[in-house]
Amino acid sequence: MSARPAPRFLHSGTSPGQIEWLTLALIVLSYGVFGWATSVLAGVSLVLAIPVAAVAVVLYSSLQHEVLHGHPTPWQWFNEALVFPALMVFVPYIRFRETHLAHHRDEYLTDPYDDPESNYFDPAVWVQLTPKQRAVLRANNTLLGRMLLGPVISTLGFCSTELRAIWDGDRAIGFAWAMHGLGVALVVAWLWFWGHMPVWAYVAAGYLAFCVLKIRTFLEHRAHARPSARTVIVEDRGLLSLLFLNNNLHVVHHMHPKIAWYRLPALYRARQAQYLARNGGYRYASYRDVFARYLLRAKDPVPHPLMGPKQK
Repeated sequence: MSARPAPRFLHSGTSPGQIEWLTLALIVLSYGVFGWATSVLAGVSLVLAIPVAAVAVVLYSSLQHEVLHGHPTPWQWFNEALVFPALMVFVPYIRFRETHLAHHRDEYLTDPYDDPESNYFDPAVWVQLTPKQRAVLRANNTLLGRMLLGPVISTLGFCSTELRAIWDGDRAIGFAWAMHGLGVALVVAWLWFWGHMPVWAYVAAGYLAFCVLKIRTFLEHRAHARPSARTVIVEDRGLLSLLFLNNNLHVVHHMHPKIAWYRLPALYRARQAQYLARNGGYRYASYRDVFARYLLRAKDPVPHPLMGPKQK
């Protein structure tokens, strides 16, 4: 049987003057749900308001990812203004943009030094860690550990590196954090004047959102000698794939980062065999499958299995 024709947008990308109205609608929805949860619902039940706000923050974070890749309008300054209020308190958008775009260099994927989103350690660093540190990092390599411990581990590591850079005089990073502070201030002002959710609950909602986002990033990339085989496909079509804006079809996104999120499923269906051949069959049927396999079991070792000691 011959393959289905590729969708018309496979090679064309987003048209120069095109506005992605569905993505704009989701941005409005994410702010709307967050505003409702932190005002109306929080006045009724803070216990319910925190997880609902967290869902809005997960969607908002996925929309930030769309924005940094040039969506949903041709005007990037406008796109970034749309996500300026910082619903996600832990990561400045500008730094997310810069580190994530660096992560898109496929030849460096999973490298502990050159991939900013790698969870692997240099084996030379690993052997120098204490037994307690190794135990925590091993737990972090299970899905449950990644969800519960991952936000703390990644935030502490990220912020310590950022603070050292600012201390050493990196003005660009300092500016990114200053802008993030203004974005957080807008959200705190909303909570103060119109909301019924205390700041600690806003931070808790952000942490819960971070836990959910760790499901997506848990196995997006694996150590493999061939760069094209390092990126996963999770064939999920449920709530998580919607909240992640189809980024579970991760190899498709890496190959076509300018394609809007709602076009990725059709693109994958049209060339499924080719994508799976490219990534060496690195595939899961759903996030239910991922939970069943790795909730309490580590998928990967912490030290990078394909690299020897590296000095840096």
